[in-house]
Amino acid sequence: MTEAIEKNLQRGICLLNTISNEQYSDSSVAPYFSSIGCHMRHILDVFSCVFEGIETKSIYLNKRNRNELLELHTQLGIEYFNETIQKLKEINASSLENTMLVTDDLGLGVKSVNYTLAAILMQAHSHAIHHFASIGYIIYQLGIELPDADFGFNPTTPKVSIERS
Repeated sequence: MTEAIEKNLQRGICLLNTISNEQYSDSSVAPYFSSIGCHMRHILDVFSCVFEGIETKSIYLNKRNRNELLELHTQLGIEYFNETIQKLKEINASSLENTMLVTDDLGLGVKSVNYTLAAILMQAHSHAIHHFASIGYIIYQLGIELPDADFGFNPTTPKVSIERS
């Protein structure tokens, strides 16, 4: 499981290695006017919440770092990805079934539920794919090439062959 998450996070590093700081921080694309960097920072902040809560078995998803400098500089984004991947690698496979209390604000108040560590990592992984899809839209609008054909696609998404004339 962690190998699949790492492979997906590596896609983010591949993208950051091919774009400029200007492209990374460009927030001109409608309708949300969010940058690639904003999405990348957000993705990694969710993983950070998970890692910070492993020892206490209590994860609060609204307690994000929100370091805005990470949204402006690709090198800082790459470093954050690498730190995240390293922490992921440090997780002992036997701890994946440990129960964690996960707390989040769902819009009508704060709720807490029990997850396994594996389940919250799967959620963070799906969340990353979702944001990669949003980044894919931004990339398209900015005229940047996707780092690979699977960037932002859930593995269960059917492959559609598109013929171009």
